[in-house]
Amino acid sequence: MISHPSRHCTVELQALPSRIGQVRRIVSAQLRYWQLDPLIDRAALGVTELLSNVHQHARPDKSCTVRIELLLDRLTVSVRDHDPRLPVAADLKDVAPLDTCGRGLAMVAALSESWGARPDGDEGKVVWFTLPARAEAKPQRAAVPRRTAVEQPAAPRLPEAEPVACAPAAVPRTPARSAVVG
Repeated sequence: MISHPSRHCTVELQALPSRIGQVRRIVSAQLRYWQLDPLIDRAALGVTELLSNVHQHARPDKSCTVRIELLLDRLTVSVRDHDPRLPVAADLKDVAPLDTCGRGLAMVAALSESWGARPDGDEGKVVWFTLPARAEAKPQRAAVPRRTAVEQPAAPRLPEAEPVACAPAAVPRTPARSAVVG
């Protein structure tokens, strides 16, 4: 039985360097809530690269939408911006070892199961990547030991708190608008 076949989190923001770290923390917190801790590092790195590309290349503005979606056994992270030009991944063998840019999409390709870009309407595009979220990728919960006659009863477990939103409580200057479903 599938209790949550689809979950998603959406964050709208300006792709500014000060906001990229905030979105990385939002993605990490959401994946922890979904108990997908093994995916946090790769998802945070991938979303950082996609947002950095929006900051460096998107015209006319830097507004974008980050969406993370869990569908059964696959996590999809996407960034939509208003620049219709599709990105081109550099071949890592063509990037000099000390270059400070040009590795972003190649890194996304290396860390993900799949990635791509597609036009989105008249203006804009969506760049996305997927990560496997199969049961073996999820952390295992510790087995609860059986009580014997001499043990004291365990304290009752409190239910896990629902997140209010996938944005942090303290938002500097330009607030991110967000929504959580599932």
